[in-house]
Parts: sequence; C-alpha cells; structure tokens
Amino acid sequence: MNRERRLTGPMVEPFGKLPKRALSRVGVVDVGSNSIRLVVFDGAARSPAYFYNEKVMAGLGQDMVSTGRLNPAGVERGFAALRRFAALAKGMDIEPLTCVATAAIREAEDGLEFQKRVAKETGLRLIVIDGEEEARLSAQGVLLGWPEAKGLVCDIGGSSMELAEVSGGKVGRRTTSQLGPFRLQQVEGGKTGLQKHIRKIMEGLADHIGTDHERIYLVGGSWRAIARLDMERTGYPMTVLHEYRMTPESVAKTVDWIAEHDPNQLRGRVGISSSRMELVPLASRVLSELVATFKPEELAVSSYGIREGLLYEQMSDQLRKRDPLIEVARFTERQMARIPGFGKKLYHFLLPIFADAPPEQERLIRAACLLHDTTWRAHPDYRAEACFDNVTRANMAAISHQERVFLGLALLHRYKNSRSKSLMAPLFDLLSKEEIRTAEILGKAMRFGAMFAIDDPSDAGELTFLPAKGRLELKLTATGRQLSGEVVEARFKSLCSSLDVEPIMKT
Repeated sequence: MNRERRLTGPMVEPFGKLPKRALSRVGVVDVGSNSIRLVVFDGAARSPAYFYNEKVMAGLGQDMVSTGRLNPAGVERGFAALRRFAALAKGMDIEPLTCVATAAIREAEDGLEFQKRVAKETGLRLIVIDGEEEARLSAQGVLLGWPEAKGLVCDIGGSSMELAEVSGGKVGRRTTSQLGPFRLQQVEGGKTGLQKHIRKIMEGLADHIGTDHERIYLVGGSWRAIARLDMERTGYPMTVLHEYRMTPESVAKTVDWIAEHDPNQLRGRVGISSSRMELVPLASRVLSELVATFKPEELAVSSYGIREGLLYEQMSDQLRKRDPLIEVARFTERQMARIPGFGKKLYHFLLPIFADAPPEQERLIRAACLLHDTTWRAHPDYRAEACFDNVTRANMAAISHQERVFLGLALLHRYKNSRSKSLMAPLFDLLSKEEIRTAEILGKAMRFGAMFAIDDPSDAGELTFLPAKGRLELKLTATGRQLSGEVVEARFKSLCSSLDVEPIMKT
C-alpha cells in the first residue's frame, strides 16, 4: 500500500544546496506530521537568533495509517496556518520562504493535492523531502548547536523517526523508520505487540547504522517533552532544554514514572500541550527501546533540528567554523553594551590571570568579557541577578548547563562581590567548588578591569600574576596613575583576596 501511495503522492525531491546568504533574515517553514512551524532567523548567524517563531499543532498525519489520507481537520488547520505564515513573511519582507514537508505529505494519498493547493492558495512552494534528507537536515541542526558533536542524531516526528551519524562537523550514514507515535497508535496486539513491533524496527536500524555511539542527540517535540518531565521528576534546577543531559538509568526511571502518573496531571505540572502529551507515552516506549538497542552512555537534548539545519545549509563554510558562543556574545555586545569592542580589550588585559586556563574555560572567559556590560540598563539593585538570569536562559549554542551557570555566576560577581542569599543559589549546585571559585575570580577581575579605564585598561596599566610568590602586580602608566583612586584600589584588593594573593600596585 505504501508503494502505491508513493506513486500517486507528491514528488519527493532531493533538497539540493541553498544559496549561501549574507546576514539577512532567513524564513523557514517546516510542515511536519504533527506540527507546522514558521521560524524567521535574524540573519544566517552562527548562533541562531529567533526573530519570529510560531507553531500550530495541525496533526496532519493523525489517523493516516488507517485512512491513507491526511487528517481532514488537520488539513484545514494547516492551510489556515500556511496562509497566515505567507502573509507574515510578506509583511516582514521575507521572500521566498524555504518550505519543507516531511513524512505525512510524502506518504499520504492526497499529499500531492495538498502540495498543489498550498502553492495555489498561498504561493508557497513545499519541497517534499525523503526520510534520509530529513535525517541529514536534522543532523545539520545539531551541528549548528554542537560544532564538535559526535554520535547519533535521533529525530522523532509524528509519523517517522530518523537517525543520522555526526562526527568531525560532517553528517555520515542516515536512515529513516516508521516509529512516529501516529503510526504506533495503529499497531495491534496490545502492549506486547507494540513492544515487539518497536523492537523489530529498532534492530533493523541498528543493523544499518551500528550501535557504537556513545552519545545520542535527541531532536523533536516528543523527546523534549520527556526531557522536561525528567527535569520535573528529578527536581533539576534549570528548565532550559537545549543541552540537557540524561543517562540511560534516568531515562528508564522517567519512563516508568510517566506510566505511573495521570498524563493530565503531569501536563499541568510542566506546561506541555495536550496534543503533545497525548504522544508522550508512545514516544516513551520508543525511547526505552532506543536506549536498550543502542546502549549510549549519555543522551543530550537538542532544541535545534530541521529548521536550524536549513539555516546551517545557507551558511558559508567560513561561518560554520566559528564558535557559536563567541559569535552570540559579540552580537550581544554590539547591540547592548555601552562601549562595544571594550570586551575584547578587557579580555586581553585580564589574560595574565588566566594564562593557564584550559581551552574550554578560556572561551568562557572570553565570552564573559564580551558580555560583561550588556545588562547596564537594568536597575543597579537587580543588575547582578538580571545578568545571571539572562545568560542562563539565553538562546545560546555550544554551551552546557554547567557552563551557563559558570558564565552567569562570573557576570553576577562582575556587579556584586557577594552571592550570599542569591535567588539563583540552587543553580550553583551544578558547579564544583573550584568552578565556583574560578567564576568569582573572573567576575571580580571584570569588576575591577571594567572601571579601571573607559577606553582600554591596558593603556592604564599592566597585570603580572605571580602565583608562586603569592602576588598580583599592577604596574600603572601615567594614565593609570591619574585614574587610580579609592574605588580602583578597593576592587583590586577584592580581586586579590579571591585569588588569595597579595595586591602590589606599582606606580
């Protein structure tokens, strides 16, 4: 039957290469089996900035397994959404939109009819892609968020589930399956029959793509919903889903926990939509079998998928090689700092203190310096908490939850010596004592350096760190001698106290 539907359905196209774009707004429409979404990125920047983001849970693929056709109610909701998206794009002067359609449209008997009607009524051209192309684009989305990603990308939609290898900035083998929750709703044989069905397909996927993957990157709304429930079960202090990590043991406990609770009660606790929550129990079964089959050491949640993969498609190779964290920090500084460009100078001035920092910490220090003055408009009484909150919740790529907290804590100390009684204290537990100490040192270093000179602190003085002798020396220039005063000396002493060294100021 599937073969017959394919012959009468829409033409499945290779996506091809989109033109590389400059930093202009990029609009993408993703027509999936469950949801239809419009995302407008504010330029093809290395770290995605979401200018506009709207989703409609149309449910095009619901009941398609039994009827062979798109869900009628979903079709009308879908058309209403696409007409609106076309009008929005026109109003934002974003034309043409890049529009892709996946499993439901490519496999439904009336998929071609839907595709033609969309073109006629909205002017949008739907590019219907096959499962392997869907896997490639989703994997590219993961690479946008994790340039160093290595493992297996697993993207679950309403009607299908795709797998793709990523390593060395490249997408390797990829495959697709019919393990979407809409399809699984039609499997007969009760729980036992469903488990056998899922296991058989999963074993075939493993034969095709191998099981030697230490990490699985989870893409898709159902996976994110399960991860949010895992956070709720464990009392995790942060609710940012991107880069959230789960162990196989935690997944097993959460799947059991979901099965033991009323879905409506769980939905109310974490704010998951009813249409999404309806698919979670079936998605949980797929996730359990995924873990059992591939035996990863860790599972990481990605908020980036096919839409971000389409943005990645339009980036130059040079742009792809940039660090997403540093890029978003630079962009934020340009938009929000009092003196754009000062962050780089501050970083070089403070570098002697952090000369031995490992690369993974050095990039955080660089990012902190770029961000050190981006919340200056906040009320002074709340500035420290505001900058912590901003960076821990910001849309940033290539940064773990622990790194978010480290960055936030450093910025908190940029504005405030003490973190005592901070409302953000529960998040500090994600860091080790040494990481907390380093973040405090960095914050107090920025607190001193940011007010030492208006233009460039290196013009006012030079730091020499002598940890073996227990000294931090500041050699003042003629300009520095004029700028030195009680506040400068107090902040320099506070920095030295956090380093547990003697302050030496040379004139």
